[in-house]
Amino acid sequence: MLFRSPTAVLVPQEVDELFSNLHRLVTDGATIIFISHKLDEVLTVSDDITVIRSGTTVAQVTPHEVTRKQLAELMVGSELPSPHGRASEVGSEVLLSVTDLSVAGPGGKAVIDHVEFAIHAGEVLGVAGVEGNGQFELCEAILGQVAPSAGTVHIGGADVSGTSPHERLINGLSYIPFDRHREGLLLDAPLWENTLLGRDADPQFQRGPFVDAAATRADARSIIEQFDVRTPSEVVPAYALSGGNQQKLLVGRELSSNPKVLIAAHPTRGVDIGAQAAIWDRLRTARDQGLAVLLISADLEELIGLSDNIVVMFDGHINARLTPAEATPELLGTYMTGGIQEKAS
Repeated sequence: MLFRSPTAVLVPQEVDELFSNLHRLVTDGATIIFISHKLDEVLTVSDDITVIRSGTTVAQVTPHEVTRKQLAELMVGSELPSPHGRASEVGSEVLLSVTDLSVAGPGGKAVIDHVEFAIHAGEVLGVAGVEGNGQFELCEAILGQVAPSAGTVHIGGADVSGTSPHERLINGLSYIPFDRHREGLLLDAPLWENTLLGRDADPQFQRGPFVDAAATRADARSIIEQFDVRTPSEVVPAYALSGGNQQKLLVGRELSSNPKVLIAAHPTRGVDIGAQAAIWDRLRTARDQGLAVLLISADLEELIGLSDNIVVMFDGHINARLTPAEATPELLGTYMTGGIQEKAS
């Protein structure tokens, strides 16, 4: 049996149950191939571990022979940073505020139920929650892709509730989407065209009524270099890149517009440890320079490590507000599944 990233949307309690079932299958004689970037899980569930880097097997070890850190370094060939730590203080200016926001779904049922929060300059607000509890609709409402039934959205102090998605981008909003293939990239288009998406109104990429192809290609090369996107050139189609390099290109595009506010939805999902570390580093740097970040992630280590504050969404409303110091994966998992119902203050 082959399991590829089977725990991506599971909370810790569900992961434990899955692993119990896997061990039961092995006891009954099954052979299981478990593929995952979550190294703690690999060490927990495996009898033998094969490490592949750049298409080549670089190590074959057992869980007793390596630590998580050593396993990560085998995967990327160098020492890795963690998501923890910051080099600046959270600012005083509120750059994104959501007030009493509600969104009605099919049949009139609220899929977002009176959600509100504020994010300051240089702050990361993490959003935890099992997928399908309103996170996607929250992003759509902030981006202006759906009309809320109630509430307001302010970016940099300006009320953008009645504006178009394009106007919100101009006001300083940027978005790393949930699904890079469905929402973020044109897979058949060259990289330089992909780096232009959402930025075509920028005067530096215009030549009269036309796109300035030379300027756009030069910008794409700059993004490729700065964000270490592994590609021969900017004319390569996006589908030719690995998932990690596609994601680094997408992150580079969004951060290169110098936004005030970034919505980062699962920014490192489906990428290898090296790309994950690179994206963490870029997000930290932008945050330290004053960017306000709304971070939605199923990776609870990432969420706790990068966030200054954390909210938990359950059934369309905020179920809890926590600091990283008090949040543990187990506690977050309990809130995420509705095991604790707390009126968030």
